[in-house]
Amino acid sequence: MVPPHAPAEAPNKAAKPAFFGRVAGRPRVQAPAPALVESRPMIEATQALRNALQTVFAQLVAGTGQPAPDATFETPKQASHGDLAITGAMGLARALKKNPREIAADLVARLQQQPAVQRWVQSLEIAGPGFVNLRLAPAAKQAVVAEVLAAAQCFGTSNRHQGQRVMVEFVSANPTGPLHVGHGRNAALGDCICNLMQSQGWEVLREFYYNDAGVQIGTLATSTLARLKGSKPGDADWPEAAYNGDYIADIAADFAAKKTVTADDRAFTASGDVADLDGIRQFAVAYLRHEQDLDLQAFGVHFDHYYLESSLYTDGRVEETVKRLVASGHTYEKDGALWLRTTDYGDDKDRVMRKSDGTYTYFVPDVAYHVAKFERGYGKVINVQGTDHHGTVARVRAGLQAVGAGIPAGYPDYVLYKMITVMRGGQEVKISKRAGSYVTLRDLIEWTSRDAVRFFLISRKSDTEFVFDIDLALKANDENPVFYVQYAHARICSVLAAYFDKHAGERNFAQADLSLLTAPTEAALMLKLAEYPAMLARAAAEFAPHDVAFYLRDLAAAFHGYYAAERFLVDDAALARARMALLAATAQVLKNALGVLGVSAPESMHREVPAAEGAAA
Repeated sequence: MVPPHAPAEAPNKAAKPAFFGRVAGRPRVQAPAPALVESRPMIEATQALRNALQTVFAQLVAGTGQPAPDATFETPKQASHGDLAITGAMGLARALKKNPREIAADLVARLQQQPAVQRWVQSLEIAGPGFVNLRLAPAAKQAVVAEVLAAAQCFGTSNRHQGQRVMVEFVSANPTGPLHVGHGRNAALGDCICNLMQSQGWEVLREFYYNDAGVQIGTLATSTLARLKGSKPGDADWPEAAYNGDYIADIAADFAAKKTVTADDRAFTASGDVADLDGIRQFAVAYLRHEQDLDLQAFGVHFDHYYLESSLYTDGRVEETVKRLVASGHTYEKDGALWLRTTDYGDDKDRVMRKSDGTYTYFVPDVAYHVAKFERGYGKVINVQGTDHHGTVARVRAGLQAVGAGIPAGYPDYVLYKMITVMRGGQEVKISKRAGSYVTLRDLIEWTSRDAVRFFLISRKSDTEFVFDIDLALKANDENPVFYVQYAHARICSVLAAYFDKHAGERNFAQADLSLLTAPTEAALMLKLAEYPAMLARAAAEFAPHDVAFYLRDLAAAFHGYYAAERFLVDDAALARARMALLAATAQVLKNALGVLGVSAPESMHREVPAAEGAAA
């Protein structure tokens, strides 16, 4: 076996992708997406077995008037219980008025008569109260290797949603400061969800909604003005609500120097005039939009379209939405304010639309914005927001129902996430010099790496709190989950490189004799590879990129177990070639899944050898 690590390489400093952006009404023209191939791992075996199971279920309920259960297989928690499990016998017990084990016995007897079962199944066993454990024939497991090698980067993808459009709105940070780690979690979730949806054939639009109107923008302008006048945080004349980060001083200095700043959609030259408050506001917004663009570029995230909150007012969408809501009959006047009867649609209380001073509450432009999304042709929309926005879900959906535009109930979908605690040296890191009161996304990337940040931020369910341990993210050993996964890929590349050194002209494993892959660790690895397409489809349907991270750790574990148990560069040429085919397939799936998360698949990495392991060696 080759050494347990490949040559050392520099820390990941992935190249920054080109950044594209447009404001509302001018979306960029997207490059054609790569053609999707319906990858079908073990398709002949799994589909045939599913059809056989459906046939037998139909036989069991014939004449009862009861519907047949869905023909689904589950994965046993313990490998010793088999490769697949059937639980339908227990669900049929009441309908058939029989003991589940009796039904399971009948189920097994009928399945054994099915040609697909005779071809692809090695054994069927009844266990527990009525489970049926199924062990696949080796050929069924081995088929996935050829499937992966044939489909390559398209393995796992599907065209089942081809021609359907979805908008994913994420990040949508106020242009009042650098992006913080919470925005980072939002960006990682949103970008991965986009990738998941694209993997299933969806035409995806990535949208950023800029809150460029409101109190925060006014505070940004007055904070910059205070800096221009020589004040700083802590001074007696420093505004109480001002932004305190060093970036405000940078904005003020560039404004005074009459610099030009270019954001995604605008270029603005500062006048340098302290009395020009509107000029200060516009320059500060453009400056911070540019800064946020840089943060997102460093994180490997791009957007197809920017929508400005201010455009909802200038285009008359807010006023039009209010008129439609009033015309719907679901509004009323009270205490000088205009209210929307959102309780008619399940909200816990009615909401104020227009305050007594004539200004609108935040949820009114939100409703107008989502009407615009729907009218732009996006019947499916996913919003990624912090859990602090939980209260907006019911009221926005209620407003969309009340407006009478034919928008379906439950529109849009929401993915809510909790905030992050950053730890270093066992202590919480709360303050960034750059931002003044929080840790920025760029801080986190510079302290660790883009790969570590992206993987860590989607490694847990979005609605759970997460602790980002900087020390853990820097470890080059198995404790670090992203290293553990990436190192599996690098290890495989090292083994393949050693093989190719001896077999210079051999790069194609299509003719490998996969029937030689019979070791238990090989069977476990092949089964894990076969799970990838279904896992990917499920993660897309449930907006659950953490499932991909979980899968990657399991796949890496299956490979590392294989690596520890077997030799690859064996004297038996046919066996060596078959094992190289399995390794190449494993590397491909690792790379594909890491790509969904926006994480690289290095070909060489250096692993820190624990002291105990080094002593044993």
